[in-house]
Amino acid sequence: MIRLILTFLFVATAAIAEPIRIKDLVEFDGVRGNDLVGYGLVVGLNGTGDGIRNAPFTEEIMANLLERLGVNVVGEEYRPKNVAAVFVTASLPAFARAGGRIDVTVSAIGDAKSLLGGTLVMTPLNGADGQIYAVAQGTIIAGGIAAEGDAARVVQGVPTAGVIPSGARVEREVEFDFSSLTVLRLALKNQDFTTAERIERAINAEFGKRTAEMIDAGTVAVDIGATGMRSPAHVISRIETVLVEPETRARVVVDQRSGTIVMGEDVRISRVAVAQGNLTLRIEESPVVVQPNPFSEGETMVVPRTRAEIGKTGTGLAEVSEGASLAEVVAGLNALGVAPHDMIDILKSINAAGACMPNSW
Repeated sequence: MIRLILTFLFVATAAIAEPIRIKDLVEFDGVRGNDLVGYGLVVGLNGTGDGIRNAPFTEEIMANLLERLGVNVVGEEYRPKNVAAVFVTASLPAFARAGGRIDVTVSAIGDAKSLLGGTLVMTPLNGADGQIYAVAQGTIIAGGIAAEGDAARVVQGVPTAGVIPSGARVEREVEFDFSSLTVLRLALKNQDFTTAERIERAINAEFGKRTAEMIDAGTVAVDIGATGMRSPAHVISRIETVLVEPETRARVVVDQRSGTIVMGEDVRISRVAVAQGNLTLRIEESPVVVQPNPFSEGETMVVPRTRAEIGKTGTGLAEVSEGASLAEVVAGLNALGVAPHDMIDILKSINAAGACMPNSW
């Protein structure tokens, strides 16, 4: 049986009425991390590494590594199964200093079956500018396990990716003179004019004078000199714990992967009528075996017998009153006997008809 249903996902953000620290609402200008990436080799795998024929780049990087160590393998025939080529990624935190350590993530890029128990060989990590900022090395902690036999294979988690806690040492610092800032900009994570204005008022109230100014829905600028503090670091330490009540909108966000329906309680709809139905296509095969009569000439045949039908089920037209809340909408849809997948289609159609609160999707 084939069931013809369109599937979508709705996720809505719930309103937050409690005050939140400014540090949880904004990103401070200059206080940010930098992404690093490198290409390396994992050794010590228990026969779960790359197949050299399917991943020739593994053989190339292994030959280069051995050559740097004084071992010449050019022209040699070797097919090790305990090595794997990997990408190594990390985030260099703001104000990271040379000699500090950061966590790294290791991911196989060939046909390796597992990185469990492997060791990452010294791997340089480059920034977007091509410079080396850290060097990674260490034993990988894989988050999954795999086992197989001649006719079956079981995999739990993702054994082809893992982490190395504190696995990279910082070798180069990002040049940025934070103390020379005269204006500190606060970038809101969720742009909103009302929230930005509340942050402006909260900071001005904290210092007792006008030091902050809202630039737009996503930016609030703070004059370092007007605060009377010694440095931008002192200003941040003072304002990041100031509480602000953010303004949130009733929203429904579409994500098509998980198949879950979640809506915020502030979602309201106008008066609308709803009808729902399904289209079901059923195909059944019942072949019949036909044999010749006893002692007669002929052969046994299989005659196909196919039964196909299209059924259509659904409910009548139901009315949802104006200004209905989340609980009322869900209760009404449940009363219609609507399945989750069909409920998603109905909610999307309500929004398309313009009956949902403006800007909530």
